[in-house]
Amino acid sequence: MVKRFDGARKRSRHKMTKALRRKGKISLTNYFQEFKEGEKAILKAEPAYQKGMYPLKFHGKIVTVGSRKGRCYETVINEGKQKTLIVHPVHLKKA
Repeated sequence: MVKRFDGARKRSRHKMTKALRRKGKISLTNYFQEFKEGEKAILKAEPAYQKGMYPLKFHGKIVTVGSRKGRCYETVINEGKQKTLIVHPVHLKKA
């Protein structure tokens, strides 16, 4: 038998689809949005842009924005213990 590889977006055909009216180019306002250190944000994935995407089990959670790492932000989430995620601003929404 052939071994099947599991990628980051396995079994996510419907989970990561956009509504018909949201399809098309990415909003540049969301792409270039700025966050201050300590600000709260919601993890909301942009399926059209895969770089800097977080693991999908954190979808919809509230995070605290930390320092900047290149184009992305270092965010902290509390899930029993603190976890650090590096997320592109296109996947963040101001809370």
